[in-house]
This record gives sequence, structure tokens and C-alpha cells, in this order.
Amino acid sequence: MGVGKVLSDVKPYLAMVLLQVGFAGMYIVAVASLRRGMSHYVLVVYRNLVATILMSPFALLFDRGVRPKMTFTIFVKVMGLALLEPVLDQNLYYMGAKLTSAGFASALVNILPAVTFVMAVLLRMEKVRLRSVHSQAKIVGTACTVAGAVLMILYHGPVVPFPWSSSGRGHHHAAAAAAAVSQSGASWLNGTIMVVASCVCWAGFFILQSNTLQSYPAELSLTALICVMGTAMSGAVALVAERRNMAAWAIGFDTRLFTVVYSGIVCSGVAYYVQGLVTRARGPVFVTAFQPLCMIITAVMGSTILKEQITLGSIIGAAIIVVGLYSLIWGKSKDHVDKAAAVANGAVTELPLTSVTNGNSNCNGNGKHVFVGLAADVETPAVKCAH
Repeated sequence: MGVGKVLSDVKPYLAMVLLQVGFAGMYIVAVASLRRGMSHYVLVVYRNLVATILMSPFALLFDRGVRPKMTFTIFVKVMGLALLEPVLDQNLYYMGAKLTSAGFASALVNILPAVTFVMAVLLRMEKVRLRSVHSQAKIVGTACTVAGAVLMILYHGPVVPFPWSSSGRGHHHAAAAAAAVSQSGASWLNGTIMVVASCVCWAGFFILQSNTLQSYPAELSLTALICVMGTAMSGAVALVAERRNMAAWAIGFDTRLFTVVYSGIVCSGVAYYVQGLVTRARGPVFVTAFQPLCMIITAVMGSTILKEQITLGSIIGAAIIVVGLYSLIWGKSKDHVDKAAAVANGAVTELPLTSVTNGNSNCNGNGKHVFVGLAADVETPAVKCAH
């Protein structure tokens, strides 16, 4: 019994850690392909097409008994999810990473939990109590995250050499430093803005996904729908953007094909499904709290494989972001404990935030509204009952 409970508690953490390892690999191979001339518009289309082919059979097979009826409201939400993540977020991030670097972009993405937290507060999915120590930790963590991001943008500093990237080439660092300075102009600023904008879209995706799963509690089917819609919408965008360069659609048996298959399977198909499961269990802020691991892996791989250089400003800013991030995580840790205690004790001490009206997804099966109240600092969406 005790071992089973431990394994159940560890699963969300293990899933998110493995997911960050997968994302780190995608950042490296994607930037390598983009710098070799691959169109980011075409990459997004093929990535979501691969994810659609992968996830659709599983959705049809395993969600047969739990898939709710599609309504107009759910369809609009799915369209919104496809627009936020496959179309806007992925294109903006790829453009930003290409104009800056894989290491810088993955470090700046650590503002994602703070952006998600602020959006959740504005949408009343998170309730902050200023007298609560945990709520204060969330606020301080958000402020530190923003401060670290601003520092990364405004200050670069000297290039920091790493043992695994020096390999006896003394002149290499001087050339890399000159390249870093040259990148601090308009292209670097534009890339930074694009990465920040992608974080806003990604945070909006997590928030809307959390809301959609309340009325459509079929993770595999939702994943497949997002990929299908994302393929269609990003395809339309790519046809317009690359209308004068149809050769951009051609890919061979090289890094471009590997990038498409890898990102489609790991970072779209599997990632959407795992994020949906963990989001419904722990909330959207928890899902975004593991970015520092991805940043570290990407920095090591980027400096080794892509020969990217990391500046002192990026390291200091990333360190501040990590401090703020885990302050935010500590504040969120109280939410899950209080939520579990409230459910166990049957306590309802807060006004309900959401209701579930679908007869297939509520606990009592009578089709009535099911309200969930939480005795916690944060109001989170209702969790689907096990069937």
C-alpha cells in the first residue's frame, strides 16, 4: 500500500522529467535543421502530421468508451488549442531560437510558469491570499522569474567557456565572443520577443487545455484532435508563407526528416497526452515547473553539438529564473496537499470555480452539476473521476 502510494506520487514527476529530456533533444535538432535552411512553417506542418498519424489510432481504440459527444463549444476550444500551440507557439519559438540560440531560447522559456500563473490568476483559476506564506512564495517567485528574464534580455556580458566545449581551440572563444556581440542587435531582440510571445501562447494553451479536459475528459482523443486541427491550420499558414518557395516542402533522408519524426512523436503526440494527464491531476502551473531541467540539458548539448556559446548574462539571468521558479513550485506544493486533504475530508470551504455538466464525466453519473470546492490557496479545475 505504501509502495503503491509512493509510485503514484512519483509518476507525475517522472513523466515531466522524461518529457523535458525529450524537449531538449527537439530544441537541438530543430535549431540545427533550421540553420541548414529548413522552413519553420513546413517543420510545424510535418511535425503535427506525424503526431496525427501516431495518436489517431490510439485515440480511436482506447477512448472509445470515455469519449464525450462533440459539441460546438468543445470544437471551438479545440480550434483555440490548435491555434495557440501548433500554429502560434511552435512557429514563434522556432523563429526566436533561430535568431538567438537553442540555449538562450530554452533558458528564456523558463518564464513560462510565471506567465501561466499570472494568466491563471487573471482567469480566476488561481486564488492568491496575501496573508498565506505559500501565496507570497508564488508572488516572489513570479517577480524573480520576470527579473531574470529582463536581465537575460538586457545584459549579455562575456562568453563563459565550458570544459567540454573548449577542446584546445584558443581562438574559438574570441570568434564566438565577437559573434555573440553581433547577435545582440535587432535580430537578437526580435528573436527574444518571439520566444516571449511563444511563452504567452504556450501558457494560454495550458490554461485552455485544463479547462477543455473538464468537459472533454478523453486525453488521447483531445491530443489527436489538436494535432489534426494543428496540421490543417499550420498547413494553410505554410502554403501562404511559402507560396513562392514550393521547394521548401521537400525533405530528404537527413536531419530534416529526423527532426520532423522526432518532434512529431515525442514533442507533439506524446507531449500533448502526458501534459493533459498531468495537467488534469496537478494543474497547469505544475506542468510548466520543470523547464530548468530542459534548460540545463539544452545548454550542454547546444555548446557541444551546435558549438553555441553561453554568455554570463544568460547564466546569471537563468539562475535568478530558477530561484523564482522553485519558489513558485514550493508555493504550488501546498495546493496539492490541501486539495487531497479537502477531498478526503469532504470539506467544501470555497465557492466553486467550475462545474461539470456532462453525464459521462461526473462522479454521480446523473448528469447534474458537480461542484468542487477546495480548502487551498488556489482554485484548480475539477479532476475527472475514474471509470
